[in-house]
Amino acid sequence: MTMLTNSDLLELWERGSGLHPLDRALLALAWALPGEPWEALAGWPLGRRNGALAALHQTCFGGALSGWIACPQCGERLEFSFDAGMPIEERNEGAERPTLNGRSFRPLTSRDLAAIAAESDERAAARKLLRLCSGEESEFTDEELDAYSDLLAETDPLAETLLDFACAACDHRWREPLDIAEWLWAEIEARARRLLHDVHTLAGAYSWTEREILSLSDTRRAIYLEMVHG
Repeated sequence: MTMLTNSDLLELWERGSGLHPLDRALLALAWALPGEPWEALAGWPLGRRNGALAALHQTCFGGALSGWIACPQCGERLEFSFDAGMPIEERNEGAERPTLNGRSFRPLTSRDLAAIAAESDERAAARKLLRLCSGEESEFTDEELDAYSDLLAETDPLAETLLDFACAACDHRWREPLDIAEWLWAEIEARARRLLHDVHTLAGAYSWTEREILSLSDTRRAIYLEMVHG
């Protein structure tokens, strides 16, 4: 996993700002893994993709994810922090595919999610995913949809990460999915905007170029900013 410099983060953010979230995730991976072709990354199982995105987050921003969420029952604000470290899964292409009612399924990929991105009906989207992953055009029952969800959790556990929450105010308990790709991009955007603000401030104070300012270490840049504001 390549460590992204401040210049890298700014350019990555600029290039990805107008892309779909799925493409942003692949762009970030392509930047951090320059030896991997885009088409290969798009074909990675979601668990492997999510593990690599979590590793990139840890490399650039640390492993801890902190934030807050509102209780869906009483609206109480809950602050949380957790370690988003995930193993990067290397899938054996020769591994036996999981089966359901005689049909075999490959893991979900970013391409599959892109294929249902415009689908507004959740059950219709799930049925389309099953057809894509099985290679069959047959219909799937609601029972098969639920069974496949359990099967996916067993065979590709990092494809979806659910967080458990408990509200101290009303004792409501619920689960929320973690979108590591969305979280990573939020961090990239926040860092990029802070860097642009730093460049604006220091360029105005010292007439330095953007390249010169971005080449400073975070510690030295922070000290210069303190002196400007002080």
